[in-house]
Amino acid sequence: MKIREVLDYLESIAPLHLQESYDNAGLLCGSRDMELSDVLVCLDSTEAVVDEAIKKGCNLIVAHHPIIFSGIRSFTGETYIERTLIKAIKNDIAIYAIHTNLDNVHENGVNQKFASKLGLINTKILKPVEYDAAIGSGLIGDLEKPWDSMAFLSHVKEVMRVSSLKYTPILAETIQKVAICGGSGSFLLEEAKAQSANLFITADYKYHQFFDSNNQIIIADIGHYESEFYTIELIKELLSKKFTKFAAHCTEVNTNPINYL
Repeated sequence: MKIREVLDYLESIAPLHLQESYDNAGLLCGSRDMELSDVLVCLDSTEAVVDEAIKKGCNLIVAHHPIIFSGIRSFTGETYIERTLIKAIKNDIAIYAIHTNLDNVHENGVNQKFASKLGLINTKILKPVEYDAAIGSGLIGDLEKPWDSMAFLSHVKEVMRVSSLKYTPILAETIQKVAICGGSGSFLLEEAKAQSANLFITADYKYHQFFDSNNQIIIADIGHYESEFYTIELIKELLSKKFTKFAAHCTEVNTNPINYL
């Protein structure tokens, strides 16, 4: 079968037109008409991931984050981006990114997978687009019963495999309504407040932004990689349920560029 069949299926779930204007989702190198062997799923395309694809006989890498965001002016191998692309092209490996278009869908989307890991129910898009309540940014939902606030933060830390969780002051003894956004979600804070979330879980908060909680909500920053790594599992599950002619592998490479001591 052709790589095209896999990409058409992914784009039926998360159409490319749903990506944000700054994004670069889609096929980044390779051809849709290449014969497919196997697929390797990852968060980030790196040299180590391409090496893994070669070792496992995969000629398609499906990544969440695009390795190319802006124009490339040379292919000298001086940056990790250039080296990764050169290695992929030399080995006839296609790289495809499914990024904010997968973030922005409710069913089978990044945040729904995130929510399921936390045990949220009655989920809905936190900031939907005007024309469709099932498309938009973030997610909000309920816990089946109230949790002790600190106990739930400990649960988040364990489930999301977080080494260091940053959070603002605890405002109430219990939590029941939770807003989430995988990746950088600070732009959704006012929506979370407006919908009476007790807790907003996201990543990439800057120091002064934590003050924006304004004693109205708990903000928890769990880290960008940590908030999205279940996307690897999500994409593999989608591919494995749809196709039987190839194997979909989850990367064994930890591409998180941040270490904790």
